[in-house]
Amino acid sequence: MAFSFFKKRKKTEAATAKDDQEPDQTPEPEGSSSEEIPEAVTPSSPDDLVDIGPEALPDITEENDAAPSPVPAVDASAPKSSFYGRLRRGLEKTRRFLTTDVDKLFVPGKKLDDQTLEDLEELLITADIGVKATTELIAGLSKQASGITDPDHLKTAIKEMILPYLEDDRPADEKELPLTTPHVIMVIGVNGVGKTTTIGKLAARYRADGKKVMLVAADTFRAAAIEQLSIWADRTGADILKHRENSDPAAVAYDGVEAARARGVDVVIVDTAGRLHTKVNLMEELKKIKRSMSKTMPDAPHEVLLVVDATTGQNAVSQTELFTKAADVTGIVLTKLDGTAKGGIAINLRHSFGIPIHYIGVGEQVEDLQPFDPRAFLDAMF
Repeated sequence: MAFSFFKKRKKTEAATAKDDQEPDQTPEPEGSSSEEIPEAVTPSSPDDLVDIGPEALPDITEENDAAPSPVPAVDASAPKSSFYGRLRRGLEKTRRFLTTDVDKLFVPGKKLDDQTLEDLEELLITADIGVKATTELIAGLSKQASGITDPDHLKTAIKEMILPYLEDDRPADEKELPLTTPHVIMVIGVNGVGKTTTIGKLAARYRADGKKVMLVAADTFRAAAIEQLSIWADRTGADILKHRENSDPAAVAYDGVEAARARGVDVVIVDTAGRLHTKVNLMEELKKIKRSMSKTMPDAPHEVLLVVDATTGQNAVSQTELFTKAADVTGIVLTKLDGTAKGGIAINLRHSFGIPIHYIGVGEQVEDLQPFDPRAFLDAMF
């Protein structure tokens, strides 16, 4: 059965144009480097190393990202009911597409015919679910068409077909924090997606579990990045390793892992740049940071988390593609679902790249970052 998505392509593209026109959210393309990056990484001299340990600093606002809200007491186990409510509100835009409009597709006694499937196809793509995933969903629904006669049945069928796309198929033991000490997490993503805030929330969660945490300020190019990470270290009781501004990020990462090993740290979270203010290509710099950590700890980093702003729509796809090629992303953190996000991007990214979504965020508080629950997410969407 052939459907007319491509006949409606211009209309669909117009509906998503706002998301596509955000050039500042797109990382530098691979291969654009005009400056060779030195391979050698050695520990920095004592003059370059500023300190290790929590400290109080004034609030600094990150470029394109709100400063972290005060966290007087860390409670990473806050009730999830309130989180689910905020998630539902955050996904209201998607739910309007996939609930209100789906309801309009049916009249009493109507069946799921070709025209209805074409209209549904357009709705799913407009919700950022993606062409490939949508094509598969429509093909699957067409096989069940004779038995679907009301909107609720259709929404249930869609949810059950999407669920396998979102489920994390890793073995259960791989989902728990490994026993490797220290466990090194490298956090990447473009500026403005909420990397530093996400790192702070992750630190808070691990600290609440009794882990000794060290934050490593390897984003040495952006003004105030080091200071903002220091604020989160102070609030969560984590250690922090930082060098002077514009220091070599790879050397900072190397020193961070070395210091963590020496001090018996459980979890190391490495912040990285989202854009460089030099001629050095961002993707090559991230590769260099990874290589530097593996020189002091062969299997580091153990995780590479890509932070993606859910409100950027299709830009999130291009970001994921570029960062995955450069840094072997192991998990995605989807942020800002409390805004005007079209939640279908989660389905799009998981289906397109096969990378599990580890966390989703719906606000600035520590408890607003929660492990990704596919079924709860779909319930909020529909």
